[in-house]
Amino acid sequence: MLTNLFERSNCLLNQRNRHQLLATVLINIICISHGIGVGWVSPTLRKLQTLDSPLGVPLGVNEVSWVGSALGLGSVTGNILSGLFMHRIGGKMCLLFMALPHTCLWVLVYFAQSVEFLIVGRFLAGITGGGIYLIHPLFLSEISDPNIRGTLASMVMLSVNIGILLGYILGTHLAYHIVPFVVLIGPLSYFILVLLFIRDSPMHLIRKGKLEAAKKSFMYYKNIKISDSSIEQTRAANEFDNMRLTLTKDDNMPDTLCLKDFFTRAALKGYGMAAVIIIANQFSALFAMVNYMSDVFAQSGSKMDPNTSSIIIGSVQILGAYVSTIVCDVLGRKILMLISSAGVALCLTVFGFFTYYAGIYDMTEWSWVPVAIMSLDIFLGNIGLISCLFVLMVEMFPLKIRARATSIAIVICSSLVFLMLNIFPLCMAHWGLPATLWSCAGITAGCFIFFLLFLKETKGKSMLED
Repeated sequence: MLTNLFERSNCLLNQRNRHQLLATVLINIICISHGIGVGWVSPTLRKLQTLDSPLGVPLGVNEVSWVGSALGLGSVTGNILSGLFMHRIGGKMCLLFMALPHTCLWVLVYFAQSVEFLIVGRFLAGITGGGIYLIHPLFLSEISDPNIRGTLASMVMLSVNIGILLGYILGTHLAYHIVPFVVLIGPLSYFILVLLFIRDSPMHLIRKGKLEAAKKSFMYYKNIKISDSSIEQTRAANEFDNMRLTLTKDDNMPDTLCLKDFFTRAALKGYGMAAVIIIANQFSALFAMVNYMSDVFAQSGSKMDPNTSSIIIGSVQILGAYVSTIVCDVLGRKILMLISSAGVALCLTVFGFFTYYAGIYDMTEWSWVPVAIMSLDIFLGNIGLISCLFVLMVEMFPLKIRARATSIAIVICSSLVFLMLNIFPLCMAHWGLPATLWSCAGITAGCFIFFLLFLKETKGKSMLED
């Protein structure tokens, strides 16, 4: 029975899928490290706003908003750099580069003497994050089989969420200057492993005219060996030839891209859907609350320790992302996006009402409610709006413009990350937490209606299709 399970084409441990799984695990080490940097900020910002601040001076609201939002600004930079260089130097070199700014983040954190050190460090962390959210989905889509692509791509956010939980824990329980030494193990080991075990995708090598290297890469990621049966080798060779012909138009020369390719009917529909998905992803406030989770709980009326609440939420995030990796290629993308957007809108509305009445009445006996609501909100957000974002970004655009259109979409998403991380603490300070949550709930509900009417299912779609 176990042997039959491993032989199923959608099993990650199937012989054909093992090198794809190995590559996914290795490149996601930097995702865990990035998540630690994101999660660490939440409990650390509360320390930085006290008289016992590691910087010697407590930070104000404006300084906190810039420490938080610098990540988004760096993410935009990382998206642009990745989009410019990925087709020139290949996915492997871009993957290696991402270790550098992340390493610099922790060096700056250790030597920080003022808030400017942290702002620059967060900016560098954003460059790594921007690279992750663009390079990982594209790279994985080019090396993975259609029946496991959604699962492998969803592992990106699962890995980030594991890192976020570790960041919450490290930021809460370890001294400020100890954390950098612990976390630096991640990017250094990642660099070495990617250097040794990751190959450029066959699609990239075909575009560069390196057909022999492309075939070797294809056979490696499909785990086809010389000792395999002639039937398996012939089938793999036919798949490779189909990929080569699709990308080169029969003449072994890469298919050229022109301006009109960006204005086809399929491309325009992709832009519209991408815009709504990005709006839902960011204005649902899921990522903003991850960064400011301790402050959100401090204002929610809950008497539970904000940092402990954040750790609980971090655990729920991992559960949500894990569920998404299991069901993404089973139920499909659309049903997950519908459940996620509807659930998040409802949870934000209820959470807003609780915080509103907590300011009027004594809700001490109900202090568990904010944690319960936010746990449900984060869980539902991670099964769709968060985990499916990068899967859908890659799948909705036509083949010829896929990489560039995805790059542009992720740049816009990162710009909204910067905007939300900058204005979210200001909105909490000036509008109050309830009005901020209700605003996000209204936008998410509107996106749910759009998904219900217009989002098409892309499960099982070949990356050679438009």
